[in-house]
Amino acid sequence: MIIRISSICLLAGLLFSCEPQKEKNKTEVPEDVHLTASLAKDIFALPRHCLEVEYPNKMGQVLGSDADLKGPKQLRPIFYGCFDWHSSVHGYWSIIKLMKQFPELDANGEVRAFLNAHITPENVAIEQSFFEDPNNSDFERTYGWAWLFKLQEELHTWNDPDGKRWEAALNPLVNLLIAKYKEYLPKLVYPIRAGQHDNSAFGLSLSYDYAQTVGDDAFLKAIQEHGLRLFKDDKNCDLAYEPSGYDFLSPCFEEAFLMSKLMDVPAYQAWLKTFMPALFNKDFSLSPAIVKDRTDGKLVHLDGLNYSRAACLYGIVAKVPELESLKTIALEHLAFSVPNLSAPDDYMGSHWLGTFALYALAHKDQLEKGN
Repeated sequence: MIIRISSICLLAGLLFSCEPQKEKNKTEVPEDVHLTASLAKDIFALPRHCLEVEYPNKMGQVLGSDADLKGPKQLRPIFYGCFDWHSSVHGYWSIIKLMKQFPELDANGEVRAFLNAHITPENVAIEQSFFEDPNNSDFERTYGWAWLFKLQEELHTWNDPDGKRWEAALNPLVNLLIAKYKEYLPKLVYPIRAGQHDNSAFGLSLSYDYAQTVGDDAFLKAIQEHGLRLFKDDKNCDLAYEPSGYDFLSPCFEEAFLMSKLMDVPAYQAWLKTFMPALFNKDFSLSPAIVKDRTDGKLVHLDGLNYSRAACLYGIVAKVPELESLKTIALEHLAFSVPNLSAPDDYMGSHWLGTFALYALAHKDQLEKGN
């Protein structure tokens, strides 16, 4: 009987539209997405799987001599997994953020034991020595640096004895990269507006969160000063040129999100109307980016773009409530890509996409709670 009804519906669809198969109206609000215990478990599994996976690995360093020919775990005894250094760093961030909210994810203490074994002063010293090598002084500038600050921020806000010990262990490396960032910013005459790792606004945005949370006023002042210098005169950012083929960050939205943190509300609202006037059009719309092959390490970046766009949109609405319609667009982006979170065996997506989904969901939750 089911087969017969389905056949009739399929046949009728050639002439009419069967109601159950009706195309979804583009203006229909998608089903809400929340960080449930089930989704948290799925996201948690992704970095938990890859933090100990040494290969494949994209090293990314400059070799000064044969002596530098070492494996990932020798050079980076903490952040050696998840394909590359920055993905390992934000994998740790995901693990810790989820453990704080859902402690049952590590009911047997296995992950805590892993963290205790890896985040040690001895291992941090080895990691730090890599950045002190003149050949690699700009390694992971500023994307990986910013994710390390985000990890440290998460530890700083965790009232947990192990967490406090890990924070103390990481401090020397964090402080080194803060010093490098403060030295670098005055030399950055023009911002980097790329849709990938080098994006200046994204690095500044994550770093601002850290500096504000821990009360590092000198770092905060540097971010504010140079962020405003680099971006305050920008106008008419055109989304028609986004995204590029494998962006995971939106140059327009990342800048708009950063400036929402650096400016007071009236100044920001005035700036945004000049920078992205299209957002204030009642008919503004933006479709999620489409991924044709999620086993392609570059093309799957576009799932990450959907998450990072959503995070930015929630952040913008927090400062400009009249743009509440952007929440629907953000939700559309989340609803489009969350079901596509890769299983652990699809490594090109699984080693990092869970972090970006979690990042977007955290901003959604923050907006809903009014923080």
